[in-house]
Amino acid sequence: MGLAVAAVRFAAQLPRDPAGRHVASQLVRAASGGGANYEEARAAESRDDFVHKVGIAAKEVREAAFWLELIRRSGWVTGDLQAAIREAAELAAILGASARTARAHASTRR
Repeated sequence: MGLAVAAVRFAAQLPRDPAGRHVASQLVRAASGGGANYEEARAAESRDDFVHKVGIAAKEVREAAFWLELIRRSGWVTGDLQAAIREAAELAAILGASARTARAHASTRR
């Protein structure tokens, strides 16, 4: 949830022009979507369902990292964007590894 909270805080600092609103919306959607999809994965109905939902969570978190990097490069926000970018990269790696592990375990059981 830390990434989603950081995204909400950074989004609130973005300009209220069309570009700023677009980036803010995309950032909050991607960062919160990653956490929401992970929660869905925890309640998955099958291993395949888990792999699918964790994979989506990883994609969302990678997208959040993209928007954070765009904000950093734009100079729109002051604050420790680098820590949030690093957290997003770490979460994406963890989620991706979790999906690969679950997929590998599924193929050995069949």
